[in-house]
This record gives sequence, structure tokens and C-alpha cells, in this order.
Amino acid sequence: MVFINPKSDFIFCLKVTELVLDNCRSSNGEIEGLNESFKELEFLSMANVELTSLARLPTLSKLRKLELSDNIISGGLEVLAEKCPNLTYLNLSGNKIKDLSTVEALQNLKNLKSLDLFNCEITNLEDYRESVFELLHQITYLDGFDQEDNEAPDSEEEEDEGNFSKCAIASN
Repeated sequence: MVFINPKSDFIFCLKVTELVLDNCRSSNGEIEGLNESFKELEFLSMANVELTSLARLPTLSKLRKLELSDNIISGGLEVLAEKCPNLTYLNLSGNKIKDLSTVEALQNLKNLKSLDLFNCEITNLEDYRESVFELLHQITYLDGFDQEDNEAPDSEEEEDEGNFSKCAIASN
């Protein structure tokens, strides 16, 4: 894994397939510096970066896994189908997602298999799990469990199989 100082002027990551920006701070609720040059990304983690919007997310057509836990996102999820059409895993736990209409935007993510909304207000809705599974027919796992409450298999093995170039931004 390559650690890059966020104060450096230039980050050359054209071949990076995994990028971890956890605990870095966003600017005005959006990530700066994440752009189209990261076109090979398959895994992106932006946990606890105070994101409020995904509007400036670049097109990442190879992205399969997106970690957005512990941010301040409350909507605007429709951009994911356009910018990240191949997502199979999406973690939105600990965000400000309150209702099913927000999650409805994920219907266009046809490859989405696993969605995590743990610790979001939406989980307090009556029949939450049944409603989300009914709304998003493509998902197999919600909050780590399928419709029959079987736990999702650990994906660590799958990640270790590939020869990934990794890039992490060190936060101060």
C-alpha cells in the first residue's frame, strides 16, 4: 500500500484500484482531488470525511465497492447509477438517510448485491428490511444479512485474489 501525504501537490494514481480516504476532511461537504484520473478504481472508501453530497463524484465505471459510512449524506443517491454503474457493494451506514424514497434511487444500480444502511434513521421504519428488499430486487444482502437472516460471506478472500495497486491518503 502506498501512503501519500495529502499536502503533496500531485498524486499520480492512474493505475490505483483501491483508494482509502477515511477520516480525511472534505471541503464544503465534498471531496476535492478525486477526479476522472482514478478511472481504474474498483474500491473506494470515504468513511467519516463529512461528505454531504455525491454531486462531485467523478465517473468511476470500474468501481465495484464504495464505502461511505459515517458521513452526512441524506440524498442525491441517483448520481451513483450514472457515475458508478458497476457497484456491487455500497455502505451508507451512519448517514442521514431517513426514508425509502431516498433508497429508491438505487434501483438503477443493476449490479448492486449488498447494501448497508445500519445506523441510518431509515432502519427505524416499520417493516424496514422487507420494504428495502421489495424496493431493490437486485440486492441479496441488507445490513450484512439476506432475506432469511443468513449472514453475508466475508469478502476478504475475494479482495485478496486480485493484484491490486492500493493508494491511501494519510490524514493529519
